[in-house]
Amino acid sequence: MIRISLADDHKLFAKGLEGLLEEHEDLLVMGLYANGKELIDEISTDLPDVVLTDLNMPILDGFGVLEFVKKNHPHIKVVVLSMYDDEKIYKKCLHDGADAFVLKDADPDELVYTIHEVFEGRHLPNFMRVIQQANQSSFFDAFREKFKLSRREVQIIKLIKEGKQNKEIADELNLSVQTIETHRKNIHSKLQVTSRIELVNKVQDMHL
Repeated sequence: MIRISLADDHKLFAKGLEGLLEEHEDLLVMGLYANGKELIDEISTDLPDVVLTDLNMPILDGFGVLEFVKKNHPHIKVVVLSMYDDEKIYKKCLHDGADAFVLKDADPDELVYTIHEVFEGRHLPNFMRVIQQANQSSFFDAFREKFKLSRREVQIIKLIKEGKQNKEIADELNLSVQTIETHRKNIHSKLQVTSRIELVNKVQDMHL
């Protein structure tokens, strides 16, 4: 079980995110906090494994949360949630100790995978991965909707179709090989295929 604390001053976003995360039986949201001060006032009495924090909050912002957590509880992982794919902000977050940086409009599964990666110590920070979180197209969305695929899963299908192996896909998408393997298992399940050949044949006529 991965225990999570979330600081974000947008209540609807926070509650929605809590619901999405708790659809996964190994994720537990311990508390929602409207600002960084509320979070750090509570965090020492019941330590989470992972803190999710917005950057722009009243009283104490996400940078304040980062500073407090990394100084007082360095073992706790911190994932920054941001509206902005700004490289300067990204670099400052990493410099201040953030373990990962996820855009607020990324697929929910991107955040879920990132939480697992940082918890297991296999996250590979890379700004291009942040940029990729926001890339999409109309066909991309139609394909995703039909098969209930995530953005990341469609990207991986494209690379599989190009003949790339797990290590090559991992390098291109700035993910770990283990994460790619997990994605492939999910893709096979959703498309109801059991091999790479079946997968390629299934998407061949879709011009993906």
